Amino acid sequence: MNLDFSFLNWDVLTGFVLKGLIFSVQLTLVAMIGGIALGTVLALMRLSGKKWLVMPAAFYVNTLRSIPLVMVILWFFLLIPLMIGQPMGAELSAIITFTVFEAAYYSEIMRAGIQSVPKGQVNAGYAVGMTYGQTMQLIVLPQAFRNMLPVLMTQTIILFQDTSLVYAIGAYDLLKGFEVAGKNFNRPVETYLVAAVVYFVICFSLSMLVRRLQKKIAIIR
Repeated sequence: MNLDFSFLNWDVLTGFVLKGLIFSVQLTLVAMIGGIALGTVLALMRLSGKKWLVMPAAFYVNTLRSIPLVMVILWFFLLIPLMIGQPMGAELSAIITFTVFEAAYYSEIMRAGIQSVPKGQVNAGYAVGMTYGQTMQLIVLPQAFRNMLPVLMTQTIILFQDTSLVYAIGAYDLLKGFEVAGKNFNRPVETYLVAAVVYFVICFSLSMLVRRLQKKIAIIR
């Protein structure tokens, strides 16, 4: 097999790949922010000690963590239009799906982070007259976020890798951009190889940043 990468130039990258890269980054950032926000709520529900909050949150987290992501993507893409009575674009469906799905994983990370804060600090908050909400907002959550920041970022890297699964519903992500370029120039093998290198470079660079961040947090402790 003769590999030929000569067709790959700036015009090809900007014409086919850049659009997909932008969407992949947007999807990652939106799903990360939404997933952490929803995941924090779910974690607080599971730690509340109130059965009517613990049970639905536990069911949500355990159910989504037990289903392959690609199946959830297909379910949302196919079922939500039937429920709302109108079609929903692949990009919007992917954003909703990833936010809902990743919240289950971020929830477990946040729950571990909250539990890592010494209970003495929580009791101290109650002792000075703080409510449960104030104690969580002012004492527990800031420390939990700091403790779990490297793990949250690692999960976000995994999230970026998983964005390639939106090919199943035809969303134009980074991998789709390379696929389209490969079909146009009849060089699918070369474009998939380059796509693998691009994913590796991005994820490896982010992993190095997470490692440096982890060392800084360890020094602060």
